[in-house]
Amino acid sequence: MAKISICVFCGSRNGAKPSYAAEAERLGAALAGADWRLVYGAGDVGLMGLTARAAQKAGGETFGVIPVHLLELEVGKRDLSQFVVTETMHERKKVMFMNSDAIVVLPGGAGSLDEFFEVLTWRQLGLHAKPIILLNTEGYWDPLIALVDHVVAEEFAAPSLRDMVQTVQDVDALMTLLRDAGLQSIDKG
Repeated sequence: MAKISICVFCGSRNGAKPSYAAEAERLGAALAGADWRLVYGAGDVGLMGLTARAAQKAGGETFGVIPVHLLELEVGKRDLSQFVVTETMHERKKVMFMNSDAIVVLPGGAGSLDEFFEVLTWRQLGLHAKPIILLNTEGYWDPLIALVDHVVAEEFAAPSLRDMVQTVQDVDALMTLLRDAGLQSIDKG
């Protein structure tokens, strides 16, 4: 059976607060410590690189997926357990999603928001039931949570939309939530 795999969407920059980087490193080490595979965007920059290097340093398995046009910009990290190059961003997201059992979103920019909303939309449409968890370091995702609540309040989505996303404040709470989710690896081929 394949390892439980956690897809991590996060920034290609470190962000303004040192806590973002610290939690990214803690997450990489925690995933390796749980013997879970990190699935991420294969960059060696920003929170992406920090998470992957921490997972590798702790002996963890890493699965990176990067589109050909970002190999140079995001400094494609070729020393991963598995390294996949796709043609498009959409294909990157699909490969990451298909090779994961849960989705975790760390602080990030427009790309992380795009990734979050795509997997949330797929869940809303009933295409999957994988956990989607926001790592809300120092309240980073509070405006996003408020936006989702606003969409529901204005009746552009059912109240169940809010229940499709879980929020935690730190890596310890995240790991507890993932363990309690009873994740069972699917055969990813």
